[in-house]
Amino acid sequence: MPRLFVDLPLAPGQLLTLPPGPSRHVQVLRLQPGDGLVLFNGQGGEWAATVTRMGRQEVEVRLDHPLDTDRELPRAVTLAVGMPANERMDWLVEKATELGAAAFAPLVCERSVLRLAGERAQKKQAHWQGVAVAAAEQSGRTRVPAVHGLRPLREGLAALDAGATRWVLSLRDDAAPLPQALRELPAEGSLVLLSGPEGGLSPAEEDLARSIGHRPVNLGPRVLRAETAPLAVLAALAVV
Repeated sequence: MPRLFVDLPLAPGQLLTLPPGPSRHVQVLRLQPGDGLVLFNGQGGEWAATVTRMGRQEVEVRLDHPLDTDRELPRAVTLAVGMPANERMDWLVEKATELGAAAFAPLVCERSVLRLAGERAQKKQAHWQGVAVAAAEQSGRTRVPAVHGLRPLREGLAALDAGATRWVLSLRDDAAPLPQALRELPAEGSLVLLSGPEGGLSPAEEDLARSIGHRPVNLGPRVLRAETAPLAVLAALAVV
């Protein structure tokens, strides 16, 4: 059954005119009045709905009943990522959304290849938010991760949840192995995971992260790519 994201409040019995994007999707699928679909607004939960009217530009649906659905990770995980190269950031947002990330905080680091500011940065943020919406539709997520605005590392880390557990991916000898960190992770609460761009965080950047409470965590003897390392942690969190 088609499953579509709509950025609108949803309530049982509601007659809803779909926004232009979802309307086009329904028209491309050639749905007809009486056909069923599933809607979600990214705030948790999803709804069974029925097409009631197909217009030339608009599609109207009726919300029938909420569906008992829970496909989210047991804790909210924010990926604070030193931006990798352009297409790799797209891939990271897509796959991390599929794996359950709750939010993305793109950071400009010393070794970041992609550097944006002003209108270009805002356009990229909107683009990555669209990637997250599409990945949430495809993967069955009931929540759409928020993509925060691009910030320098120090400013970006200061803006994140101060009460969350914080990890920084590290290659240093004193970093805790991931299995140990997972065992010692508090049973409740959110997690901020800091991961560097290509080439990793600089020593000064990692020192900064440690100084504000990020625990160094190591993923093992292999050096993973910037877009792969945070995905490995998300995959591990999904099975603990």
